[in-house]
Amino acid sequence: MSKQPLEDKEHGIHRAKTWEIAFYACNNMSTNFYMLLVGSIAYYLIGIVGLGSVLAGSIVTIMRIWDGVTDPFVGMIVDHTNTKFGKNRPFIVIGQVILFSMTFLMFHIIPNTPTNMRFILFIVLYMVYIIGYTFQCVVTKSAQSCLTNDPKQRPMFAMFDSIYILLSMSLWYPVYQTGTLIPKFTLTSATAADKIADLIAKNPNLANVVTTENGITTLNAFYNPELWTHLQLVMGGISAVLAVLAIIGLWRKDRPEYFGISTKTQKVTFHDYVDVIAHNRGIQMLVVAASTDKLATSVKGNTAVMMCLYGVIFGSYALYGTNSQLVAIPALILTLLAFNNIARKLGQKKCLVVGTWGSLACAAAVVAMILFGAQKGIFSLPAFSMTKPSTWGNLFTGWSGFGILWVVIMILMSVFNNMTGNIVIPMTADCTDYEVYRSGRYVPGLMGTLFSFVDKLISSLASTLVSLIYAAVGFAAALPTNNTPFSTGLMWATIFCFVGMPAIGWICNVIAMKFYPLTKEKMEEIQDEVARIKKEATQQA
Repeated sequence: MSKQPLEDKEHGIHRAKTWEIAFYACNNMSTNFYMLLVGSIAYYLIGIVGLGSVLAGSIVTIMRIWDGVTDPFVGMIVDHTNTKFGKNRPFIVIGQVILFSMTFLMFHIIPNTPTNMRFILFIVLYMVYIIGYTFQCVVTKSAQSCLTNDPKQRPMFAMFDSIYILLSMSLWYPVYQTGTLIPKFTLTSATAADKIADLIAKNPNLANVVTTENGITTLNAFYNPELWTHLQLVMGGISAVLAVLAIIGLWRKDRPEYFGISTKTQKVTFHDYVDVIAHNRGIQMLVVAASTDKLATSVKGNTAVMMCLYGVIFGSYALYGTNSQLVAIPALILTLLAFNNIARKLGQKKCLVVGTWGSLACAAAVVAMILFGAQKGIFSLPAFSMTKPSTWGNLFTGWSGFGILWVVIMILMSVFNNMTGNIVIPMTADCTDYEVYRSGRYVPGLMGTLFSFVDKLISSLASTLVSLIYAAVGFAAALPTNNTPFSTGLMWATIFCFVGMPAIGWICNVIAMKFYPLTKEKMEEIQDEVARIKKEATQQA
């Protein structure tokens, strides 16, 4: 990479510096931290706002639909934007300001407002929050094509994105959640009876979600309003730092000579958008693959699902953090090798296909292990524990063969999931270039927001599906927690959420990629033609 010139004008290739791609990829992680923050918001709606579990999941779904509706309008704004600060960077700044301010009000103000006003206030704040989320999210896709158009370099975004996701979402956050948040904010009558009583007095809905076992009353951490105020400041602060890094990474390349086909701003009409949607087969198939995959993985990673898998089925929610520590680094190394040897050498389409088939194989293995463990009573045996307490000092003690096999499968599943989930972002840049090749239009905002629009509409069903699935096995009033007793119905509901839904999404990937035209060879042809179009447009300007 370092030996290649940044510009190859003869073939129309422009490249980014490696550190620029690394910094730019921080934008996706910046918005992902807010996604982590609101990913468990159904608990907040149940405990603080006062909704039932199914209604809480439905509200999240409706808000995600609103999120998708805002996308095309933001995309049009991006495609018509050209400021001294660039096309993309202003949207990162605006998005960050809205995201932090709305979540601050949401989690710091709502618990102190009258109970009959909380739901309305939440809806208003969340709708504005979503607009901010869309503003910043669109840059993750729209700026891809201006950063680099080298087909061999584009997968590097997915490589850095995978590093950040594995280190933060798969390693740091599970450990932080199980090792810090849960112990700090879970309250019991044995140690904090007065505090529980005080919280219930301020938030009467909490009386419906406290549990009592052996005479001890427990308030789960995610129903504790203090967890949300703490988490908002932590996640918002990290997100802001990452946003600044993304702006720095885009600084050199967010200019007309890189984000257009000429130095003149291209006029794009609504009719042009309709034509793109109707005839760009690349973005059509990518949307099908990515949106169904996103729905499945959103269900799989839901907080309630993780609580049931590790806390209820495996008997210790601390194993969630332990498993993450064991899986993250090996998965990261293997993911980078996969991207380097498949995506960069064989093409991004091939990477997605290989990842999909690998994910399906791992899903089958997970089902077999859970059913075998349940039938043999392994989950009730001390020997099942993959490790003892979730600390680095005890990380390699208390092993069983079953636990070792589970960790190996989780490592492989993480690698294959990263290949399918992370490669779709740089693939949107290929679809943008394909549209220039097909029609001469440069519409990165449309590509990014069309992708997000359908993605969000489909994935918005995740919270509702999780709520409905667990309601069907007896949890209509409140979602299960890590303190919920084991039952066969809960086990099957968790299996379906953890691997059943993802398997449906992965099957959709396989079908969509059969019709996706942008192979490695096709992209090389496209880049040559785009270079010719851009050269002609520049001469005519």
